[in-house]
Amino acid sequence: MNAEQSYLKLLETLSQRKKAGDSFELAGLAMGGAWIAERLATDLNQPHFGVINVAFHRDDYAEKGMTALRTASTMPTQLPFEVNGANVILIDDVLLTGRTVRAALNELFDFGRPAQVELMVLADRENRELPISADFVGEQLSIPDNQILVLEKNGAGKFSFQLEERAE
Repeated sequence: MNAEQSYLKLLETLSQRKKAGDSFELAGLAMGGAWIAERLATDLNQPHFGVINVAFHRDDYAEKGMTALRTASTMPTQLPFEVNGANVILIDDVLLTGRTVRAALNELFDFGRPAQVELMVLADRENRELPISADFVGEQLSIPDNQILVLEKNGAGKFSFQLEERAE
């Protein structure tokens, strides 16, 4: 579980696409995906990146209540590019059930209709509840269901994963 190595693999993939003349916009899911999108934008010399907050589109919004509102206010959706007709690379740290990605797509389409949306994740845990798969995967991981994978970023901006017990 080397998040930094996974990041470098994804960076190389996008670097090759950029060299080939592909045009794309980066949009990271708040929080971890936004960290990745920000660093990718810097490393690829992209002029900007977007942040997508899924709080209001989550299917468990009623359960999250005020927690969802706080999340939405600390890192609201910001898309500094024209969504209509854009090729968007949606970025998340960990793909598990697909429910967060579904919420992110709903939020993205509230801002317009992109020409294409591709999904990029640092880690794919391969335990879907919805028919969603990533186009770009840093690492495939098999982790017990009672654990969650948390992305952390140090002061130098380097990524690491931590395993935590799932709260019941």
